[in-house]
Amino acid sequence: MGNTAETKGKEQTALKKPKATREAYGETLLELGRKRKDIVVLDADLSGSTKTGKFAKEFPDRFFNMGVAEQDMIGTAAGLSLTGKVPFASTFAVFETGRAWDQIRQTVCYSNTNVKLVATHGGITVGEDGASHQALEDIALMRVLPNMTVIVPADAAETSSVINAIADYKGPVYVRLGRSNVPHVMPEDYKFIIGKAFVFNTGKDANIIAAGIMVDIAKQAAEILKKEGIDTGVINMSTIKPLDENVLLSVAKKSKVIITAEEHSVIGGLGGAVCEFLSENCPTPVRRIGINDSFGCSGNSDDLLNLHELTADNIVKTVKSALKK
Repeated sequence: MGNTAETKGKEQTALKKPKATREAYGETLLELGRKRKDIVVLDADLSGSTKTGKFAKEFPDRFFNMGVAEQDMIGTAAGLSLTGKVPFASTFAVFETGRAWDQIRQTVCYSNTNVKLVATHGGITVGEDGASHQALEDIALMRVLPNMTVIVPADAAETSSVINAIADYKGPVYVRLGRSNVPHVMPEDYKFIIGKAFVFNTGKDANIIAAGIMVDIAKQAAEILKKEGIDTGVINMSTIKPLDENVLLSVAKKSKVIITAEEHSVIGGLGGAVCEFLSENCPTPVRRIGINDSFGCSGNSDDLLNLHELTADNIVKTVKSALKK
């Protein structure tokens, strides 16, 4: 019975059309706006792309287009939070975390204000916009800040659950979303909880700790490895700060190697966070898959994933190589 229900759930998820996490953000934000009058939204002249335009159309009195002035947007969001509002401030990830880092540090994190930074167009899959628009260091920039919570949802459904969760959470949050449509990977009954990883399964040989679009790719890799007799688990570590240390410690004790997979630089992101924790608590062989200390370039998102080896085949190759050593 359990296996039948699980199979049915997987089939229902697979039947859904791929959907961008930014689309789910726009829809969920609008639903929140209808329920709660304390929700306000700010955008840096990119509401059509970030999908906050849906909220703006229905609630123009609670939407603020700050123009191409990201620093001003963050300062204003912090001010609004001090009046009891719950501000969601959005733009592209590279602009939100880069141009406004000082304001995020001083007025959001140091002051511990209740600001929700939800950035879209994170990672290499921004595609043709090229290196200037591909945020590959944003998780590192946000993870280093005290009081900041950092979240990278795996699909549209998880994004919706994340946005609802952070609306109720008190304190600074950074949520990284993408541009491209992504497959649905999370179970139908899944509910996101800040700081809790989702374990699809655990493996005796290897476990892949992934976030964002790499969760689906990790699952593909695990299926290939399973057919070759390599027992591989997959964990969605959507909250990168704070890490789910209990799950991480548990899988590290059970497996021979840990693989991290992220659409971000291997420096300072999910892989860095996992290595930092395990090195002090349960030294375990770790291999990090991500962008190898380089900028991106213009191109089709799928081609860029292949170029930077963010693929199931490369995860399979990395797992096999690590196990041999």
